[in-house]
Amino acid sequence: MVSHTILQAAYTTVGAVLVLLTLPGTLELLWVSLAGVLPARRGGRARPGMRVAVVVPAHNEEGGIARTVASLLACDRRGLETAVVVVADNSTDHTAERAAEAGARVLVRQDAARRGKGYALNYAFGKLLAEGWEALAVVDADTEAAPDFLQVTAGYLAEGAAAVQCRYLVRNPGASLRTRLMQVALAAFNVLRPRGRERCGLSAGILGNGFALARQTLEAAPYEATSVVEDLEYHLRLVRAGMRVRFAAGTAVYGEMPAGGKGARTQRARWEGGRLRMAVTHALPLAGEVLHGRFRLLEPLLELLLPPLAFYVVLVLALLAVPLPWAHAYALAALAVAAFHVLAAVAVGGGGWRDLAALLAAPFYVAWKILLIPAVIGSSRGRAAWVRTERRSEGRAKP
Repeated sequence: MVSHTILQAAYTTVGAVLVLLTLPGTLELLWVSLAGVLPARRGGRARPGMRVAVVVPAHNEEGGIARTVASLLACDRRGLETAVVVVADNSTDHTAERAAEAGARVLVRQDAARRGKGYALNYAFGKLLAEGWEALAVVDADTEAAPDFLQVTAGYLAEGAAAVQCRYLVRNPGASLRTRLMQVALAAFNVLRPRGRERCGLSAGILGNGFALARQTLEAAPYEATSVVEDLEYHLRLVRAGMRVRFAAGTAVYGEMPAGGKGARTQRARWEGGRLRMAVTHALPLAGEVLHGRFRLLEPLLELLLPPLAFYVVLVLALLAVPLPWAHAYALAALAVAAFHVLAAVAVGGGGWRDLAALLAAPFYVAWKILLIPAVIGSSRGRAAWVRTERRSEGRAKP
């Protein structure tokens, strides 16, 4: 009888821990998914003569920087004063020369002690603000922008937005099964969730690629974010300062994703390790602020506590092994929420049957990510070094 009681207590404890680990994520997924399937909101019109500079941070990107610059120069710029500014940051190749040949203005930065995208952006922003630019957009060096990117993002800023983030999707979804799954993941993380936050009047988030900041925003909150996930770090700073990022669902940028090999491992470890570091650093302070009445920080807190979807599903599935009816009921409800989230993401992200078919390989993708846990933990260290992602187009990553 005693052993049975102890066993039941053990089951209850394990079940309670798993529920506590996943419940914030379940609430977050349900909240943003329901709101995200509602019609997207639109922004205003760009002001004639508005000065918009696009900053492209680039480290050893000689192979693709010209394509990115050409994409930005091909954007609709009618009525705008624009510039494409490439920051050749600690580059050891011909990135600067290729960018200049393609028509960009080039800033060369060499600082081996301070490496990474956050440092490059802060360097460029300081120079461009001193020149009087009204809005500063950011596009990664492996990216193609939609033709209306500048007009749409400038329109949000012209109507008073502090910052704006557009849809950020995969440029090469057909390169491999992994990039197809990445397309689904980005449709969830970079489209459905920001859409849901926008519909609720919340800050949509900064996704690191395809965002723009008003001059007044950078003057009030300089881009002093230096972690390996500097976009998330800076967004938390903005929401704590009372500023909101709008979501521009009407335009997009498309980044090239590594098809496999070392590039895929490096990218995922950096993204997820950096987010883990942010959760460890900021979750408790955010919770304290929520408890003191700053309820607008509740959603950023829930989002920070949501594990990557693959890990979230693994934790929920573990609940099915706990022989308690309430654990099974919660697990089935949480899995239904996750399934709805993925299907809604494919729908609003412009996906199709290929994306749905790729989900059949999701268990293998989950297993691959579990094997990455040591690298993720390594990337979560406070002094983890920024490592550039290798891409298939460079001929080094393997499918």
